[in-house]
Amino acid sequence: MMKIYATSYTILLLFVVQNSYGISSPLEPFTTYRYSTELQLDVADLWWTVDEIEQEITFELHIKTLGWVALGISPAGGMKGADIGLGWVDKAGEVHFQDRYAYGTSRPVVDNTTKDWFALKGREQNGWTAIQFKRFLDTCDTMDVPIKSGTNILIFAYGLDDPDMSQSDGSIYYHDKRRGSRILPLQSYGNPSPEEKFAGLDSFEFRLKDYVVPSNDTTYHCKIYKAPTSFSQRRHAIAHKTLIDPNNRDLVHHLLLYECNPTAIFDDNNLPDGLCDEIMPKIAQCASNIASGWAVGGDDIVEFPEIGGYPVGGDFEIKYYMVQMHYDNPKLTSNRRDNSGIRFYLGKELRQYDIGYLTFGADSSYAAIAIPPETDRFIIDSYCPAEATKYFPESGITVLAAFPHTHLQGSSLWTKVIRNNTAVEYLFNADAYDFNYQFENRLPKPIQLYPGDELATRCIYRTSNKSVITLGGERTRDEMCLHMFVYYPRMRNVYGCMTFFSQEVWKEKMNSSESSLNYQALGKWLKELTWTPDSVIQWQEFYNDAPRVVMVGRAGNFDYINLTKIPEYEDLEPTKCKRGVPNSAIHKNVFILCTFISLFITIISNYF
Repeated sequence: MMKIYATSYTILLLFVVQNSYGISSPLEPFTTYRYSTELQLDVADLWWTVDEIEQEITFELHIKTLGWVALGISPAGGMKGADIGLGWVDKAGEVHFQDRYAYGTSRPVVDNTTKDWFALKGREQNGWTAIQFKRFLDTCDTMDVPIKSGTNILIFAYGLDDPDMSQSDGSIYYHDKRRGSRILPLQSYGNPSPEEKFAGLDSFEFRLKDYVVPSNDTTYHCKIYKAPTSFSQRRHAIAHKTLIDPNNRDLVHHLLLYECNPTAIFDDNNLPDGLCDEIMPKIAQCASNIASGWAVGGDDIVEFPEIGGYPVGGDFEIKYYMVQMHYDNPKLTSNRRDNSGIRFYLGKELRQYDIGYLTFGADSSYAAIAIPPETDRFIIDSYCPAEATKYFPESGITVLAAFPHTHLQGSSLWTKVIRNNTAVEYLFNADAYDFNYQFENRLPKPIQLYPGDELATRCIYRTSNKSVITLGGERTRDEMCLHMFVYYPRMRNVYGCMTFFSQEVWKEKMNSSESSLNYQALGKWLKELTWTPDSVIQWQEFYNDAPRVVMVGRAGNFDYINLTKIPEYEDLEPTKCKRGVPNSAIHKNVFILCTFISLFITIISNYF
């Protein structure tokens, strides 16, 4: 077994991330909402609430303009196929709102056959326009985009003037650069908490002190810290704040906090501190299980679900932690000193459960991830079998939140729960993923996992902008396939499942007769491959069918399970609209009626 497998798994476990956006609008919203976010700094804010009983969503959009404003749900990130609600407030204070559809990148047309966006209130004040509106989560309309339980792509735009109502349906002028997009889990967004909420609470922090960031493209710096000893009784951390040095936000890619094994022993006066690769023998016992962290695009403050907290002090077995800093420095900037770190806030009372983390996906190495260039869709599947989940408690665990993670080429990823060879539900579906917006996805409803359950994870990549192969690795230009989940009660013997292809599989693929596979030789062979449309198809077939090894993280050690291929299972049924007569049928009937009327008029005209 190549050592790199265990190393890359332990170093590259996923991290807790969540988006943080303030609110710029000077206007008070019309009502209270469950969620809110700033779509664009000092320009656009959005509030929303989901009504699960009525299966509808209410939005309130504030944009700094006295012209028209628009919010859309996009199937792929652009205008094409987008379902758009567009509104404005006229000079008399009357609210106008239109249901529009974008056939392409041209002006979206008004959907006159049905109306699925409905304005509730609106006003103009202090140079801002505020409109409250709603729609069903799934309208059953072919000219609308369903709002799914995973991630959704929102687009927004605005004009400087109201539409020209002298023309049919109102002519809107081109928005130019007054537009934007965001990927959000509309049904499970985790609102960031204000720091004032934790004022007066006990806290502790692990922080660098004037660390000189090397002028290298990529740096991984690791430092061991002793757990706080001032808490004689067991406590629960209820939130953490990432302390990214404001002078180095352009360099810090992520911060990870790992637990050291309970048996780890260090000299408290000389704790390991240095480049991770160089001090790996000293820190190997501190690279198995994550406690928390932050990543690019993440929220500075993350609050844990109220039912659980992260254990600290008292009889908690973890006595040392490791902070891993990843600096991404493509400009090779020098003479930067960093004081980044992480602070934990402790609740005054113990919560009901200790929380833990599980990670599923592919090992972040050449042996698991090798994506051809210039392809619109490449799939990497991984699997966590029942042999791994047999260690779950008989009563099961409860999953509360999801944290999907790939790098720049990732476009989508999901994990499904497989029970009795049948997919029963998505654990989470990040159907739309953006590396620049990584955040906590609170599940709409907690999901139970039991011993014997299996987990299927899929990452989908787009490399149409690259001319060379993309390999698994630590750098931002490399790729990962990781899906982490927050759950309770915390387990001490399972940290996750990662898959990769064995030495034997790669040796056969390379036609190598060597007794063991050299990792550097594998990387060289992969980088020298030439690609054609046919070879890309063959490479995908190889990834679909080749045997895999599943690496199960267990209390600092690893179990290895061989899979002859990714198991087949009965997949989820396609989601069907439940709103009675589909609006698509209305569109079809309107089309047939219009065609009939046109034909009738033609016949009558010819007759007379």
